[in-house]
Amino acid sequence: MSPVPVERPGAGTDRVEPATLTVVIPPTASPVEESTGSAPATRGRLVLRRLLRNKLGLAGAVVVVLLFVGAFLCPLLYPWDYRTQDDAALLMPPSPEHWFGTTKLGEDLFAQCMRGLQKSLLIGLLVGVISTAVASVVGAAAGYFGRATDRGLMWLVDLLLVLPSFLVVAILSPWFRGKSWLLLVVLLSAFSWMITSRIVRGMTLTLREREYVLAARFMGMPAWRIISRHIIPNMASLLIIDATIGVGGAILGETALSYFGFGIQPPDVSLGTLIASGTDSALTFTWLFLFPAGLLVATVLSVNFFGDGLRDALDPTSTRARNRRPNGRANGRANRQAKGRPDGPATGTGAR
Repeated sequence: MSPVPVERPGAGTDRVEPATLTVVIPPTASPVEESTGSAPATRGRLVLRRLLRNKLGLAGAVVVVLLFVGAFLCPLLYPWDYRTQDDAALLMPPSPEHWFGTTKLGEDLFAQCMRGLQKSLLIGLLVGVISTAVASVVGAAAGYFGRATDRGLMWLVDLLLVLPSFLVVAILSPWFRGKSWLLLVVLLSAFSWMITSRIVRGMTLTLREREYVLAARFMGMPAWRIISRHIIPNMASLLIIDATIGVGGAILGETALSYFGFGIQPPDVSLGTLIASGTDSALTFTWLFLFPAGLLVATVLSVNFFGDGLRDALDPTSTRARNRRPNGRANGRANRQAKGRPDGPATGTGAR
């Protein structure tokens, strides 16, 4: 900074003393690169670091992994099959031999819960992935092409939003009895993508005016290649979060349909069928209801916590993500700037 002439009292006009203002600003971390070392961190490491700081999100991820591993590994090691009946143990409470007790037919409840958890997790995962994929394609096509394509696809979205999805699935489900449970996945996916497609359409309307999209269009790149390479990848964070949170909604939807007899059909089981069969005995033989219901609550809560943590990790501008920064440095800096005060202490002869 150049010296500022200051006239001293009692001195001549030709004599001036240079006074300088020295402002010391402490080094701050970049808002984009939250790296602990000198080398910039990759996006994957930043997302992982933010997710590890989110205790609820991390706990949800751990519980989801444990549920998946337990649902598919325990039936291989457990001595009882979900279809095997023990005639000497009817309506027995939990014991070392039958961990969750038995049903009125002597079936092992733990084996049935693991079988039902398998079905619920698989259906939720498939519905979440399929519905997000359909939403991304429909929304990106409507936003990019516009005109008649946009009007036609949005009319279809509005029509499906008006239809009562639960009632439609309940009416169609008797036609698919005795067939594969994958048909239930198709029905649930068909009514789970509309709201996300509207969000994707709105983001596509903005992205299609970006310079790299205009450059690809002027170079003669086909429209579907532009959508697949330049538009959808720039919405990957939104799509990942939507698929994760959609898993919990799909599990609840499948459980509700199975509870009312419109989903998984006997002799197969799901958490919905187990809860329905144990409802009548909820006050007398409590384990028949508590264990399936507890697994359902734990599964949905852990998936939602993991989805919320993933959203905060992928979107560092969210309020909760800023509040979780260590030592509150980012919040303190923002408050000081809002009040018009500098970030660091000002020292020197001109600071006063």
